[in-house]
Amino acid sequence: MLKIELLAKSHDRDGFDCGSDPLNLFLKQTARQHAERGISRTFVLVDEDASEPKPIVGFFSLNLCQIKSEFLSAVEAKKLPRDVSGIRLGRLAVAKEYQRRGIGKTLLAAAMGKFIEIFNTAGGIGLFVDAKDQEAKCYYEQFGFIALPSNELELFLPVRTIQEALASHA
Repeated sequence: MLKIELLAKSHDRDGFDCGSDPLNLFLKQTARQHAERGISRTFVLVDEDASEPKPIVGFFSLNLCQIKSEFLSAVEAKKLPRDVSGIRLGRLAVAKEYQRRGIGKTLLAAAMGKFIEIFNTAGGIGLFVDAKDQEAKCYYEQFGFIALPSNELELFLPVRTIQEALASHA
């Protein structure tokens, strides 16, 4: 059975390949260092019954972020203070052999769930992501992410959209 876990030494980072060198390198060389320094947290999807080191099916990383409300759409910005907090979905990747099977959607739903855990404790206006290209932008938009007027590849998913999405899948 597949399960989301916080990245640990028991996971096979070296065996992971999503087809993107920057994402592979982040997982293999940077993710654990960022966790140790408090920069971000990386979560992996693994088969909980696999023997160690567990092969990684996919992963995502999250970190706290702050943004000027003026960079949001006028509709979003008008009710907010100048500086607002959120969560940044730093990276999301699926191993090549699992791509096109809905694993990305599973990882995104898990990231939304983690956002809600943080929101319930500390607040935040939503989930932000920097799409690497137009294809990634289109992928995120299908889940309700909205491009920021200041940068079409920086996208925002408001807390209410996340709450509605998770409630409809509960």
